[in-house]
Amino acid sequence: MSPAGRHRTPSPDTCDVDLVDPQRVAAARDALPAAAELDLMVEIFKALGDPTRCTILTALASGEMCVCDLASLLSVSRSAVSHQLRLLRAQRLVKYRRDGQMIRYALADGHVRQLLRIARDHARE
Repeated sequence: MSPAGRHRTPSPDTCDVDLVDPQRVAAARDALPAAAELDLMVEIFKALGDPTRCTILTALASGEMCVCDLASLLSVSRSAVSHQLRLLRAQRLVKYRRDGQMIRYALADGHVRQLLRIARDHARE
């Protein structure tokens, strides 16, 4: 029964009783990141949540590419790719280097590669 004395409708994804475990709640609260760090995490997941940006990152997992290469791969304009790369750079997911007249983009570090691998493995399960 609920506190109001009414029966709750059983649901397959919620508890049948209202019983809080204070130790579990405290442990979870202690493990939560600070608000600023959580905001950064959310922005990273937002960046990963766009199909075009996710495709760019996945392509860069195979090695460096320039904007022209990525535009050809995605069948979109260089301007569209540049815009997406700016967003990815802002989240420190990609880096770039000048190679003569070319700008080559790559994944920023191993963490990004690991995020992509884990997401792909999870999607395949």
